[in-house]
Amino acid sequence: MMVTWSKVNFLSGAALLALSAAATGLAVPAMAQGTQNGDAIGDEEQAGAAPAPDSVIVVTARRREESLQETPVAISAFSAETLQDRQIQQTSDLERITPSLQFKPAGQLSGNSASSVVFIRGVGQLDPTAAVDPGVGIYIDEVYVGRAVGGTIDFGDIQSVEVLRGPQGTLFGRNTIGGAILVQTREPEFDELSARGRFRVGEYDLFEGFAAFNLPISETVAARVSGGFRKRDGYVIREFDGLDLGNDDSVTVNGALRFEPTADFELQLRADYTKRDENGAPFVFAGINENAPVAAIVSVAAGCPGATIPFAPLQPGDPRFGAPNVPLIDDARCANDFQDRGNFVNGGTADVLSTSEVWGISGTATLDVSDNVLLKSITAYRSTESRGIRDADNTPFLLITTDVGSKSEQFSQELQVQYDGGPLNGILGVYYFDEDTNERATVPLSFPPSPPVIGSILAGGPGSRDLQVSQLETRSWAIFGEASYEITDALEVSGGLRYTEDRKTFQGTVLNLFPATLPDPDPLPDTAIPDGGPLFIYPTPNRETFSALTGSASVSYEVAPWLNTYLSYSRSFKSGGFNTRYNAPPPGFEPVPFDEETVDSYEVGAKIEAGDFRLNLAAFQADYGNIQLVFRQGVVPLLFNAGEARIRGFEAEASYRPFDTGLFIDAGMSILDDEILSITEVPGATATVQPGDELPLTPSFQGNLAIGYDIEIGNRYVLTPQFDGSYTSDVVFITGSVPEIEQEGYFVANASIQLEIDERFSVQAGIINLFDKEYLIQGNASLGTLGYAEKIYARPQSWYLQVSAEF
Repeated sequence: MMVTWSKVNFLSGAALLALSAAATGLAVPAMAQGTQNGDAIGDEEQAGAAPAPDSVIVVTARRREESLQETPVAISAFSAETLQDRQIQQTSDLERITPSLQFKPAGQLSGNSASSVVFIRGVGQLDPTAAVDPGVGIYIDEVYVGRAVGGTIDFGDIQSVEVLRGPQGTLFGRNTIGGAILVQTREPEFDELSARGRFRVGEYDLFEGFAAFNLPISETVAARVSGGFRKRDGYVIREFDGLDLGNDDSVTVNGALRFEPTADFELQLRADYTKRDENGAPFVFAGINENAPVAAIVSVAAGCPGATIPFAPLQPGDPRFGAPNVPLIDDARCANDFQDRGNFVNGGTADVLSTSEVWGISGTATLDVSDNVLLKSITAYRSTESRGIRDADNTPFLLITTDVGSKSEQFSQELQVQYDGGPLNGILGVYYFDEDTNERATVPLSFPPSPPVIGSILAGGPGSRDLQVSQLETRSWAIFGEASYEITDALEVSGGLRYTEDRKTFQGTVLNLFPATLPDPDPLPDTAIPDGGPLFIYPTPNRETFSALTGSASVSYEVAPWLNTYLSYSRSFKSGGFNTRYNAPPPGFEPVPFDEETVDSYEVGAKIEAGDFRLNLAAFQADYGNIQLVFRQGVVPLLFNAGEARIRGFEAEASYRPFDTGLFIDAGMSILDDEILSITEVPGATATVQPGDELPLTPSFQGNLAIGYDIEIGNRYVLTPQFDGSYTSDVVFITGSVPEIEQEGYFVANASIQLEIDERFSVQAGIINLFDKEYLIQGNASLGTLGYAEKIYARPQSWYLQVSAEF
């Protein structure tokens, strides 16, 4: 959808809409949905708690606790109870209840189900490999999670989740040009020995359990431990061996220790561990380009009648010699669209795998120096190890298979000084981030079309294998500050700046092995092709430094006790790096770098609260510059800074809970209008996107609705039926137009009924994907040279039964 509104008309029109909604009594609550949270203080409720009349929902979007309705930021906030009630079990489910958010599993080329691809307001990053930073920052207890695999988080012992929409470059820094997702775990409590747990069974042999224990050790020391598991069969079956893909097999453990020796000092130590050991991402066949060279090579080798290729050792006159072509006939020897096995059957035969092991420890210390000044230190270490193997073409042929393994270690340190002096509030901080990653990617494929490779394949032998061993290093530091000042009781201005410097280092060993069955060289070669060796690039360290001054400013005004408005500007950047994948030598035998990208966002919003109703509105324009876009050089995807885009949007979130009725209604929606303004040509590379194409994972409309009713039965029982639904308009998963992997608009619903007993025990039954809708959640394609397209469908309809208890 293309529109021609000017920035001024768009933003002012949205502001008028907000005011007219309030004037006509349509005010409905907040960018938070939820039910009660036991950690409320006085009449304040934590993020996402169900608001009682005159309650205050507390968020931390500006690194300090403040009311959601008075914070000049577009925020969706959810309590643990809300997430459970709406069947949000991990971060990837958040897209069902959050405007402008797309959170997809099994990032392109990774083969790993836990590798996340996250976009907010049309800004993110498709490539989940270690060489590329994400565009949406994910934080666990204020600790940045650097790798895509670590971003898929199971919601076990969770306190709250906040989704900050739009650039967050001042307070959250690097790689938050789309926004940030803040996950807060529960803190140990000093005053009670308590426990809670749940157990769930369901379709596909689902077995899931979780338990948490709060342990008050003394008046100044408390601990909290929790753990969970999930086992469930996959829903895509491989025709070759019956292996079930898309299965769940995960274990999580968390621990926290809280030490508060005085009223002025607190230390919290946390640790988390997650392990997944699964069969593989549930990709299925989406299409083949019958004129692609690789598809034709494997078809000729298999004896497909009429298939042709123009490569030696075949010569003119041979019936198999000719332009690349695979006849569209129903013959198992032909790599064509007849290889389609359906939405839930995989036709591949190569090995597949999806494993990950993620753990971290952190320490957060706070010291109240005075009534106005607080010092805070956040120290953390995280480790992420993962491997994903995928049969990309999902056929019995070997067009291409990818095997990507990675191990990352990160250390971060943040120091803050916070000031709360009545009308003046501020924060000043420094941040350091250190990450080292070792990545090995091996790619067996029926390419390149050299006579030895073609001869081997035609004789039934192996093709070649690309091997890419990368050592990546990031050293980043930043200094930041933000201050807000209340000019009057109704008017507040705020502004902040952040200077960030990232140093990226890449050293790679990149070569092609023939035949593909050769083992990895030991030791690895250290000589590039110009010096007589096999390497495509020189195996020496390559360094680039990226720096940026980013900032934000806002003006907020309380028009009336029930209406807060704001106008804001923010700028953020995502650093560049080096391309690490090559199937042939790049120019100069040097890795191809890419530069940073930026977003400038202009936003106007209104937050309305009238008794039992809350309604929050936001309208924005984002100018997206120097976009890191995927181009292809032969079979290899490379990133280049080659695009400019503009994204406009409108968002609304509402909540209605009439006091003492039991009814609750939550709703949200977003409208996004993206326009690619320009694409810069890159010599020697083919663009995958053109002006007029849609940006990936930027649906023009998303909407969600939850409605339920608490029915009291006597003094001991509460029966709660609930219905959840979400609608998403057309979605594309990669840059460029590939109809085989585009999803038309779809509606998905869940339903549940819960019986609560004595506010301690509960039994819940529900159906996920109530109407058994078949819709895509991921897609990828390389139809030019390789000739394949692949896709993932969501899990079909399934039922569950859950019992829970609290003590």
